[in-house]
Amino acid sequence: MRSSSTLALAQLFGFLGLILLLVWLLHYRGGIEYDSENPDRVFNVHPFMMYFGFIFLVGQAIMTHHVVTIEPTTRKTIHAMLHLIAIVLGIVGICAVFKYHDMINLVDVYSLHSWIGLGTFCLFGIQWLFGLMFMFGGRETRVGMSPWHIAGGRALLYMAICAAMTGFMNRYAMLKLLPHERETHLINFTALAILLFGVFVDISVGLAHYGH
Repeated sequence: MRSSSTLALAQLFGFLGLILLLVWLLHYRGGIEYDSENPDRVFNVHPFMMYFGFIFLVGQAIMTHHVVTIEPTTRKTIHAMLHLIAIVLGIVGICAVFKYHDMINLVDVYSLHSWIGLGTFCLFGIQWLFGLMFMFGGRETRVGMSPWHIAGGRALLYMAICAAMTGFMNRYAMLKLLPHERETHLINFTALAILLFGVFVDISVGLAHYGH
């Protein structure tokens, strides 16, 4: 399988995950609105921002840098800017969930999901700063740092997906859904699409580096 094929599969599952997530949040969960008086609508900002910004755009940034054939300076600029947008959207998503907790008087940072998510976000910020440093550094610095930066980026994408999976499990438990409800199946299919997006992003990068 060539990297172009896995790139297409990554895009397929990435957009499928986005569509399914929007169906869940808009049709089943009442919509997305940060300034709403309805706590659930405020909460819904969190999964949307974290997936669209922190997983989908990061995956696009990774594939742009490693798979898409464009001029190197343009490629690096797009890669850095997509990551910056992901950080901004991630901040909005994290603020939304803290606001939701305040609205329903729920304690903060108590779950495994929140530990993985916040840890990933902090490491992501550090990764982005180091990326800027070696992007503007000398050739020797870039050659030495590049393998670590690439490995760290791939690991952080999986950590973000792990946070998303535990987040879906948390929400499923809080909503007390029954096993065979349509909404339950929708949540499961959304999570699977997100997971497969990450898998094919990673495979496409691996194949690109081996010249397939």
